[in-house]
Amino acid sequence: MADDETAETTRANRLRRPFPVRWVQYYLGNGASLGWLLVVNAGAFLVGVSFYVHSEPSLADVSSLLYPLFGDSPAAVALGTLSLATLLPHLGKPVTDAPNNRVLAVIHTLAFVWLVKYGVWTAVALNLRPDLYVGFTPALLWDYWGIMLTHLLFLAEAALIPYYGRTTRKALAVALVLALVNDVYDYGFGFYPPLKYDPGLLLAGITVALSFASVALAARTFDRLGDSTE
Repeated sequence: MADDETAETTRANRLRRPFPVRWVQYYLGNGASLGWLLVVNAGAFLVGVSFYVHSEPSLADVSSLLYPLFGDSPAAVALGTLSLATLLPHLGKPVTDAPNNRVLAVIHTLAFVWLVKYGVWTAVALNLRPDLYVGFTPALLWDYWGIMLTHLLFLAEAALIPYYGRTTRKALAVALVLALVNDVYDYGFGFYPPLKYDPGLLLAGITVALSFASVALAARTFDRLGDSTE
């Protein structure tokens, strides 16, 4: 019975921490590798912004204050980059001992939720209408495989954050409220990420479900700050 409980605990820990700590320490605790990851993120952010600049509707159609609500994937990358950048003053020290406070808890939680939500959302959205995306021309190869695989990398980056970040009940509540506000803006006002089809109620419902699921996953995956700091 004890062996079964130990095995169950091990499986649960693997889901919460899928990468060996030594790998995470090497890539996030080393200045060169962390620097390159931030550079790659910056490039991905610019590519995402370019997509929204040339889309219909485009960034020109919304207030600059609403850019983060319209540019969902660039916002996710920006939040992930900000979360990773908090490790820069901690280089050379154990990543798992990185300082945390209530403000950082909000940043890390938002980054995790946005990366998970829009990493999964993109794969779902493309596969709801594969007839519009799957093909073998250069454009279609990027439209499906390129976009889907790059967005699934969001999940790998999100999985890194709980190694050094913490969350709180308030941070989780903030993330859920903002995610739902984003959903209302996207589907209530027609500013969902540009697609080759009308998302309808199905994708809107899936998106709201992803908001709840991403926050629930954050609650399960992150360690919490102590009660005295929460």
